[in-house]
Amino acid sequence: MRLSIQSLVVSSFALVAVSACTKPAAPAPELTNNSASNTPAPVVNAAPAPVTNTAPAATPGADMNLVTETVYFEFDSSTLTSTAQDSLRKLAGLVKSNAGVKIQVEGHCDERGSNEYNLALGERRARSIQEFMTSEGLTAADLSTISYGEERPAANGSSESVWAKNRRGEFKRM
Repeated sequence: MRLSIQSLVVSSFALVAVSACTKPAAPAPELTNNSASNTPAPVVNAAPAPVTNTAPAATPGADMNLVTETVYFEFDSSTLTSTAQDSLRKLAGLVKSNAGVKIQVEGHCDERGSNEYNLALGERRARSIQEFMTSEGLTAADLSTISYGEERPAANGSSESVWAKNRRGEFKRM
């Protein structure tokens, strides 16, 4: 008798160990009570819905990367440098080749000057960019402007190298 209990215990441990290492079986279908015959009837699971492509339709200019486009201004100026004009020509070409793309031009300033002054200077910078872009063939409907003044610095600190990074125009797809 002692051998039988010992065999039963060893067999039980072996069964537990094997079942822990195997993939669980699919659950049995649920049963519902059929009130007419009082006999359980299996619930039939519906076939899974076919997978469809739910990706959004391609948007115009989806391949355009405007985050890297930034133009810089001299201190207290909204005049475009020749480097800025070259960058804007390339950007205008991208926008023209992607009909339907709308761009927001953002004007930014360094921390020097009052909030009111910097908002006005940021607006002049954004409009300067907008005017140049329209001279390159874009329409006013393609571009909108906004000034953030000194409120969204690209770099923090109080040195000429930091201020130079904050005197800028940036672009966002709308």
